[in-house]
Order: sequence, then C-alpha cells, then structure tokens
Amino acid sequence: MRRKLHRTPLLTLLAAGLLAITGAMTPSGAHGPSRQKITLTTEVPASPADVWAVIGNFQDMSWHPAVFSTTGEGGNNIDATRVVTLGKEGGPTISEVLYKYSAEKMSYSYRITDVKVEVLPVTNYSSHLTVKPGKDGGSLIEWRGAFYRGYPNNDPPENLNDEAAIAAVSAVYQAGLDALSERFAKK
Repeated sequence: MRRKLHRTPLLTLLAAGLLAITGAMTPSGAHGPSRQKITLTTEVPASPADVWAVIGNFQDMSWHPAVFSTTGEGGNNIDATRVVTLGKEGGPTISEVLYKYSAEKMSYSYRITDVKVEVLPVTNYSSHLTVKPGKDGGSLIEWRGAFYRGYPNNDPPENLNDEAAIAAVSAVYQAGLDALSERFAKK
C-alpha cells in the first residue's frame, strides 16, 4: 500500500516560515527616520508685490537676520545655485539649488545640496517660500519645509534627532518671518 502525501500542510508550513524570515528582513520590520514637515506663516500690512520685491530674489537673503552674505549663479532660473554664509564673514555655509520659481505666483522652491549637520541638523531638506494676498491689502508669507533628521540611523543622538531638526528649521523660519514682520510693520 502506497501512502499519499498531504502536500498542503507542508506547503503552508514552508510558506509561513519563508514569510516570517523575509518579513524580518524587509523595511517594514525596521524603523528609521520619518520625513518631517513644518509650515510657518506671518501676516504683514504690506502688499504682496512689496514683500515679493524683498524676498523674491533667490540670490539675495539679506532680509534674514542670520545671513551674513549670499553668493550664487543663475539668478532665479531653475537649477540656479546659492551659498548662504551665516553669522559673519567666514561663518558656516549652506549650499542650495533652486528647483521651482514663479514670479507670477510669488513662490519659489529650493533644496539644500550641502550643509554640515552641526550647522543645521537635517538631511534631504527642501523648502518653499510663498507670498499670498492677506487681509486688508496685506500679505501672508508662508515658509514650509520637509526634511529628515540629521542622523539617518536608529537611535540618533539628541542633537541630531527629529525634535532637534524640527526646532532648528522652525527657528530659522521664525527668525526670517519675524524680521519681515518688523520690516513691514505699520509705522
């Protein structure tokens, strides 16, 4: 008498084992950093055209109090570059590239191509700066960004974790928006 093998339970067992093994090796089994997003805004009592005249030139960040100088190439054309020097001559730098620009929509988008995490604790950073009509002929200035923390692996040090990245980018945006609020305050 020949015995008939029951393949179904064996195949089920093999499939479950393979699933358990491969599941442990897939990204869903690991936990890494999440992309962070922030948006800060401020309203100023100046026309959008007046505000855009100050912030709309990608090559000029003199309106931001942390910026010592900005140098670059390409004007406001896509793929234009700039190097922002912070604080003082010879201070830390951030290199950026423009990837969207619309004078009509009063908006531009850029990404960081080079920065030390000691200067800004982020990686894979992109940002958008926009001026929109606000209340009573004023303007709404919106600065938003998306980025990963400065330490891409698990268990980041405190100075390179998500909270540090969010705090640093928020501080940069808030300082710029505060300077613009002060500049355009009704006198």
